[in-house]
Amino acid sequence: QVQLVESGGGLVQPEGSLRLSCAASGNIFRINDMGWYRQAPGKERELVAAITSGGRTNYADSVKGRFTISRHNAENTVYLQVNSLKPEDTAVYYCYAEVIPPYRTDWERHWGQGTQVTVSS
Repeated sequence: QVQLVESGGGLVQPEGSLRLSCAASGNIFRINDMGWYRQAPGKERELVAAITSGGRTNYADSVKGRFTISRHNAENTVYLQVNSLKPEDTAVYYCYAEVIPPYRTDWERHWGQGTQVTVSS
């Protein structure tokens, strides 16, 4: 009963930018952490960025200074602004949300469907 819908991926040139978005809907009371993973072919999935309900953020070293995560709690939406893109940023980007359903205290992690980011000249 919880869905995360991603958008914003695409094909961009090196040094280009994109803004990824991920909107959660369904049986939601509140959301704790939200964030983004990415996975390139042949590589392990890696955490790119995360943000708590209070706005505390953390980033993978490889994207610090280039990517910015933010959220709009009223819309249950998390964003990832990706700037100064490099070919090695090419991957499928998956958002997640730690969702607490109504009348519950425990959270469940839900995932978006993934959005492809391709950086190529």
